[in-house]
Amino acid sequence: MRTFVKLATVALLVATTGFSPSAPTAAAVQDVTMLQSIGPLTFGPNDVLFAADTQGALIFALELGAAAKSGAPGAKDIAQIDQKIAALLGTDAAAIAVTDLAVHPTTKNAFIAVMRGQGADAKPALVRVDGNGKLEAIDLAALKSTRAALPNAPAATTARRNPRAESITDMSFVNGKLIVAGLSNEEFASKLRTIAYPFASVEPGTSVEIYHGNHGQLETRSPVYAFVPYNVSGTPHLIAGYLCTPLVKFPVASLSGTQKVVGTTIAELGAGNRPIDMIVYKKDGREFLLMSNTSRGVMKIPTEGFGSAAPITSRIGGTAGIGYETIASMTGIEQMDLLDAQRSIVLARASGALNLQAVPLP
Repeated sequence: MRTFVKLATVALLVATTGFSPSAPTAAAVQDVTMLQSIGPLTFGPNDVLFAADTQGALIFALELGAAAKSGAPGAKDIAQIDQKIAALLGTDAAAIAVTDLAVHPTTKNAFIAVMRGQGADAKPALVRVDGNGKLEAIDLAALKSTRAALPNAPAATTARRNPRAESITDMSFVNGKLIVAGLSNEEFASKLRTIAYPFASVEPGTSVEIYHGNHGQLETRSPVYAFVPYNVSGTPHLIAGYLCTPLVKFPVASLSGTQKVVGTTIAELGAGNRPIDMIVYKKDGREFLLMSNTSRGVMKIPTEGFGSAAPITSRIGGTAGIGYETIASMTGIEQMDLLDAQRSIVLARASGALNLQAVPLP
């Protein structure tokens, strides 16, 4: 789930010079046309869209203004939306990569982050889909924004798994603060950061450790790939998903410092898999976590056991802890967000094409 970041010349400073964690890292009215990439997205207050530039290790708060509300309410199903986005951007579907999807909290328009082109020549774009099915490329150059730079981002490499690409893996705006998951360049690399908005400064963040039952060990170098805020027994927590797929809870209050925090593993949902998005919803008087994945389909997980689940602290094989149901009707899901109380909205691939669809919550 969900969810995004913008960049400017500070990216070069972060990459080439030292950076003081306590120094101010926000700047007003930046030229967002200089952002290098666009990845995770999430909405904040007053039509602000947070967008992550993982290449620049920067987060931009984009003030959408009229671009947030000028379309028809809702988001209409669009078949082969990848081809339509490519045509809008003056290219073909093979030359674009959709990197995230976020729903505006009031208009319910869908905002789609896109990289146009390949390799070093790829450029970021933001596309809105409204209730009439109209696609509009948002003029990034016309937007005001502020930005926050991560002070300890990992360096880019040519390795198959480039740690800079995971400097920001997911974001969510909670109670006036942006919570950011990703990697740092430190020994205990996995980070959860809480950044106050409006941006003023960015602290190094909290290193997080988990016990991974399928691996039989404590881990500090794998990032949180997807998370949602959720109150467990009345206390604010993050429910987080990792590679191979431990499900872990962290009290939000524990993330305010720079000490290492150990999460509580409440489920092992299967190896050979990575979470993509998470949403929480209510149906028939119960709450559920819906999690899309790269290899194990979409999982429907009841939340009532999050507070009482026994921690997983020893090696296990297969799955363990809180159970789940695989939603057979949801296949090929590449992006997902909550549309309203009855539906999710997904980007699903079928027969080689990417389709935008509103799907009833299971």
